[in-house]
Amino acid sequence: MKIYDITLPIHPKMLHWGRKPEVEIVESLANGDASNVTRWRLGAHTGTHVDAPAHFVDGATPIDEIALDTLVGPAVVADLTGVTGDIEVADLVAAGVAELAAAGAAGVRRVLLKTANSAGPLRETERAPSWVGLAPDAARWLIDQRVALIGIDYLTIESHQRTDTWDAHHVLLNAGVVILENADLDAVPPGEYELVCLPTKLVGADGAFARTILIRRD
Repeated sequence: MKIYDITLPIHPKMLHWGRKPEVEIVESLANGDASNVTRWRLGAHTGTHVDAPAHFVDGATPIDEIALDTLVGPAVVADLTGVTGDIEVADLVAAGVAELAAAGAAGVRRVLLKTANSAGPLRETERAPSWVGLAPDAARWLIDQRVALIGIDYLTIESHQRTDTWDAHHVLLNAGVVILENADLDAVPPGEYELVCLPTKLVGADGAFARTILIRRD
């Protein structure tokens, strides 16, 4: 089998929305302490992370209560690398998501959108002025296809034109659809995989960073 680690490394200079991670040395062998110990200050939405419904909906499911069978199982990586603006319904259909849904494929419950972000904005250390995001109508269409988890390869699944209203987040999270953001799909060919996405179990939290891999079995 082939394993793709699609998790962004976490470090103080990484791409981040807002305040970047900070590291404090608590103990150090070099300073004569018994061991090396660090303390990290970072947000729940650092690096590759999962947005729980509680992120935008008060009283909705927090990150520690998301079912594992939503986060782990068959998935499809859809090729949207030719899209230059928002991902629309027609783009998802052209990428084959509709055929998978019509066939009842298990993978359609978890869809990862591979866009031009992976080879471009995701590789930078500061937020880009524009990136490829998901249009609200396309988010509604994915809900109609019974998708349980939708991922994208940037800081947010939201279009750069809608970060004042957060339309796609409201559509997806109000429907209970989990969002995976900052998935590094640059080296991942489009196709069917097994997704293993394990966000840190922060009790009652709106989201959490997650070690995330895709497995392709022969």
